[in-house]
Amino acid sequence: MAKVTLEKVWKIYPGNVTAVRDFNLEVRDKEFVIFVGPSGCGKSTTLRMVAGLEEISRGKIRIGERVVNDVPPKDRDIAMVFQNYALYPHMTVYNNMAFGLKLRSVPRREIKSRVESAAKDLGLSEYLDRRPSALSGGQRQRVALGRAIVRHPAVFLFDEPLSNLDAKMRVEMRGMLMHLHQSLNTTMIYVTHDQVEAMTLGDRIVVMKDGLALQAAEPLTVYRYPADTFVARFIGTPPMNLFSGKIVKNGAGYMFDGETFRLRIPERMNKSIGGHENREVYFGVRPESLALKEASGAEADSVISGCVDVTEKLGNEVIVHIVCGKHHFQMRMDSALFDMLKPQVEVCPKMELAHIFDGATGLNLTIPASAGATAHASELKPADVNYEAEAS
Repeated sequence: MAKVTLEKVWKIYPGNVTAVRDFNLEVRDKEFVIFVGPSGCGKSTTLRMVAGLEEISRGKIRIGERVVNDVPPKDRDIAMVFQNYALYPHMTVYNNMAFGLKLRSVPRREIKSRVESAAKDLGLSEYLDRRPSALSGGQRQRVALGRAIVRHPAVFLFDEPLSNLDAKMRVEMRGMLMHLHQSLNTTMIYVTHDQVEAMTLGDRIVVMKDGLALQAAEPLTVYRYPADTFVARFIGTPPMNLFSGKIVKNGAGYMFDGETFRLRIPERMNKSIGGHENREVYFGVRPESLALKEASGAEADSVISGCVDVTEKLGNEVIVHIVCGKHHFQMRMDSALFDMLKPQVEVCPKMELAHIFDGATGLNLTIPASAGATAHASELKPADVNYEAEAS
């Protein structure tokens, strides 16, 4: 097995189009790391550079202790699973899974043993004589997984492997991938735009935007302590509520002034926000960290009053959309409390779970140092992104 290290990796296409910027990450041996972000954020490009399918413009990539910048994909000891399965339609399941081993002149008996073992783990034993056209989408994806597994690579790479599957099959395949990682105990890097996959599968997730890695940390850490407003809005369903306003002095402490309401900021945040007095900021709080005043027993200086706009009844919970002046936000509540909901509501945020974000840069001012925040666009010098001559 092996760790994967990316040091100051850039990808610049002709025309000075920057796809990946100053990417730094160490994927530990046997770790399952997820690259997550919207389309065009650079996550697949980063994965393809690790695989050797894209040349890097600057930086170093190591697999184990070996720099692989100029090593062909076939010699990197990696196996990649693609979104579109990439199966040979004229071959049986067995031959699709065995093909790579045959190219490497692995003995026939060992090929048979590896294929049958992988097929058993993936529930494909009864389909080994079928061709891909006779399989469902989920079965084809399992064949693609099996083809990678039989190679016993040092690193597995997955490029949105579940995006073509329906919702039910995606859930089943997520469970299978978690089981595979536990049983194979191998380093894995997985690309997805689906935050549910990222939160449920990864030991760590790397949130990307515009070619930058904004945060790299355990899923719950990213959820609880987002590095900036983009991460706060991208991770979580519904996303974190962000209220625009200002920090104002209040005796020895501070308050958040959202124009139509004021909230007393916990003393623990004073040091972080002290230099932002009277500057534009965002107050961030998760929908589940809001509660009706009558159900929370909170004090009067931590209340947001508003009008209920829409309710989404989801069975065990209700998502309540609320309007308070210029602010539109959401509250997640237990459906058992739905009868307490009135057209006019007073909502209390759990201030110990809230965050303050800089209004200009979007950076989280109250994030702990251990939360995995990485390079931010505002921290890159203009010279750092001018590599047109080198990329051409």
